Amino acid sequence: MDFQNALFVYIIIILSAIAHEYGHAWAAFRQGDPTAKYAGRLTLNPLAHIEWFGTVVLPMLLMYFSGVFFGYAKPVPINPYNFRDQRKGIIWVSLAGVAANFIIALALSVFLRFFPNFSLAPLLGFVVLVNIQLGLFNLLPFPPLDGSKLAVALASNSASLSRWLAWAENPLGIIIAIFAAMTFLPDLSYWVFELLIG
Repeated sequence: MDFQNALFVYIIIILSAIAHEYGHAWAAFRQGDPTAKYAGRLTLNPLAHIEWFGTVVLPMLLMYFSGVFFGYAKPVPINPYNFRDQRKGIIWVSLAGVAANFIIALALSVFLRFFPNFSLAPLLGFVVLVNIQLGLFNLLPFPPLDGSKLAVALASNSASLSRWLAWAENPLGIIIAIFAAMTFLPDLSYWVFELLIG
């Protein structure tokens, strides 16, 4: 991958991750928690969401030396004790980041269905694919991904789920999540992409 294409991929993925974090901040505020707003995170300004190692250094090094992209934006701070309903608040906040990515993917795919010959169609198609992949990855039930928080909130009384999440909190959990992102998730993402784009 040449520098220009790598930079393009980097920008699209980082902006999509920032939309994801904004979704969390917006949902938390709507559920009664102003923590993210007071921290300056209820904004789409990229600078507010950059975590210098995870957003800049790590992905740049990986892309330069291996051609693989992995990075993250700064997690949004929340205080679930401020939620009007803690269980529902966690569910909505967990879903909001994923929903932000899926909304972007759905909106652009609808546009591409109506305007398939649009000059920037390949670029928009790539944005659709990236947001599908980010959404699906974050639904995996491994801490600190959103899927783990959602699973706890949906089945908080399940002893087996608690044991599973306790196991997933060790470093092996996120390693398995990354393995999933590099194996079956791409195929699932392309299937959803074809479903949306047609």
